[in-house]
Amino acid sequence: MLRIWFGSPLWKRVLLAMVCGIIAGVVLGEDAEAVRWIGDLFIRAIKMLVIPLIFFSLVSGMTAVGDLRRLGSVGGKALLLFMSTAFISVTLGMTLATLVQPGVGLSIDLPVGTAVPPAPDQSLIGMVISLVPENPVMAMAEGAVLPVIVFAVLFGIAILASGEEGTPIAQAMNAGSIVMQNMTIFVMELAPFGVFALIAWVTGTFGFEALIPLSKLVALNYVGCAIILAIVYPLILRLIARLPVIDFYRGIIDAQAVAFSTASSNAALPVTLRCVERNLGVSHSVASFTVALGATINMNGTAMYLGVIALFGAQVYGIELSWLSYVMIILTSTLGAIGAAGVPGSGLIIMSLVLSSIGVPLETIAFVAGINHILDMARTMTNVSGDAAVAVAVGRMSGEIDVEEYVSADDV
Repeated sequence: MLRIWFGSPLWKRVLLAMVCGIIAGVVLGEDAEAVRWIGDLFIRAIKMLVIPLIFFSLVSGMTAVGDLRRLGSVGGKALLLFMSTAFISVTLGMTLATLVQPGVGLSIDLPVGTAVPPAPDQSLIGMVISLVPENPVMAMAEGAVLPVIVFAVLFGIAILASGEEGTPIAQAMNAGSIVMQNMTIFVMELAPFGVFALIAWVTGTFGFEALIPLSKLVALNYVGCAIILAIVYPLILRLIARLPVIDFYRGIIDAQAVAFSTASSNAALPVTLRCVERNLGVSHSVASFTVALGATINMNGTAMYLGVIALFGAQVYGIELSWLSYVMIILTSTLGAIGAAGVPGSGLIIMSLVLSSIGVPLETIAFVAGINHILDMARTMTNVSGDAAVAVAVGRMSGEIDVEEYVSADDV
């Protein structure tokens, strides 16, 4: 039985758990509260991963550049495009969620004794000052994500500036990133049990109609990804690379297929690299660096989705968001997407830091965990397509792309 269970893909187990949780909630009613502690345990496990996952992933991504001069040329262009597209994507997600309002009409009260986390209450200047931690260890212990991100970026740059003497630390950070990705996979094995308990509790306490907004989330996710693929990336290709769009998508269709089916940027990395080099004509040096870095830090589909979920959670729990809360959503979603591991389910980990930054209860994760794989497929395909688009743009700006090979791209 255990062999069959663990031999099945995680997303199938999570979907099964969601269905079973709905049935259990309908049958048990309010008595489903008795199993909610299992879901709380899953939420705590997710919280446990956030800080170390963000830290190691970001530092590893920075050190992957190789040296500061390359960071300033090819790396600087790539990072600027990655950050810009992530900002656009999260803004798009927030816009869609504001227009559609998927959480409106679903009012959920937290159980007695559970408090809503406080929303950020400080000026813009105070927020900027707080980005620099007085004590990075204390910031990690307190779960202050943005100061940890700033420290991680500076730490990564310092490693690069140290040259050969910093190599052992760079190797350790890369090993730490791999370890945290594996740990994320381990924790995600708890997802079926956590989803079962939380969905059972939600259904039993608030009724079956509480699950209807899930269809809106699926629709928003796919619409948002479609807009990024149809508008954002073509603008990069036409305005920056000055190359035709149709040849680009014809050249990366293999990578998109692998990304959609595996929901993993890391799993699609070899195919993406092959498509960018062979089909799109980008030089090996630019392609290997940009695509590898993009698989680590470029998560536009995830950034868009985090913007949707943040507003969805606020709508569900009736939380009024200030302008500073919207700024925090943009910052944490953009930077959090950069720190997301390229493995299935990592979006749930990053989701917790975005929600906690604006005072939205992490129980919101229960609504989306069961359908996360369905959503993750489209997001990952969007992420991988963005890696390739940025590689083409950087190759074009650096003069390291074979235009003739690009325009003759085919799906081989």
